[in-house]
Amino acid sequence: MIVATPGGKGRQGRQAADAESGPVYRRIADELRTAVTSGELPDGARLPGENTLMERYNVARATARQALSVLINEGLAIAVRGSGVYVRRFRPLRRHGQARLSREMWEAGRAIWEADTKGRVYGPDRVEVAEEQPPGYVSRALNLRPGERVCVRRRRYVVDERPVQLATSYLPAVLAEGTAITQADSGPGGIYARLAELGHAPAHFTEEICARMPAPEEAADLGLGAGTPVIVVVRTALTAEHTPVEVNEMVLDGSAYVLQYDFEA
Repeated sequence: MIVATPGGKGRQGRQAADAESGPVYRRIADELRTAVTSGELPDGARLPGENTLMERYNVARATARQALSVLINEGLAIAVRGSGVYVRRFRPLRRHGQARLSREMWEAGRAIWEADTKGRVYGPDRVEVAEEQPPGYVSRALNLRPGERVCVRRRRYVVDERPVQLATSYLPAVLAEGTAITQADSGPGGIYARLAELGHAPAHFTEEICARMPAPEEAADLGLGAGTPVIVVVRTALTAEHTPVEVNEMVLDGSAYVLQYDFEA
């Protein structure tokens, strides 16, 4: 329950409270956050507006706006122009590195995303396929000769109607040419199953991971609030002979994922 600070404190009283427990806007944000995480304010609920917070906590508009901005920057809320600020709560996806890339998944015609979503509604809402000249780092990772082109597959993935990931796969064009890999729908099991049919089944994977702030177009595509970072995963798939067959660069909404990896001691 969000409890109002008694009115009539005046500036000196508020300054004393600030010294004891931090800035007023942060205390307001803390109470709003508790209401969200406890379920009092469920996903999609409208947060109290600036006018309501000003009256409830006896604060200036700038303070109320700062409090709402904290939740927006944390990814717990989203501002809808002309309407208000709404709860954007999302149960994080647990991305289990080993489980999702298991050969049993794609060999059985299942999408590797099933390991992440566990029954939740998911899928790409945008797929673009083209043949292009690769960036230098992709050309080097795939051991391509100068001038050799790649098949590029760009996707945006949505879970529970929320964009969570941008993915761009690069495969040698000579390998993908004339196969379902060049189609928007690559078929059951995805491109790894198609590579296996061609005799180039992925057997080893390497992933490099970093965190950064999103580029403007990435923030727009993923619907990210200000201050929300992205996780960038660059994966290279190699055959049993360690021949690289795919480079996949994934940009993940940092507030939507937990990354899990298992290791033996």
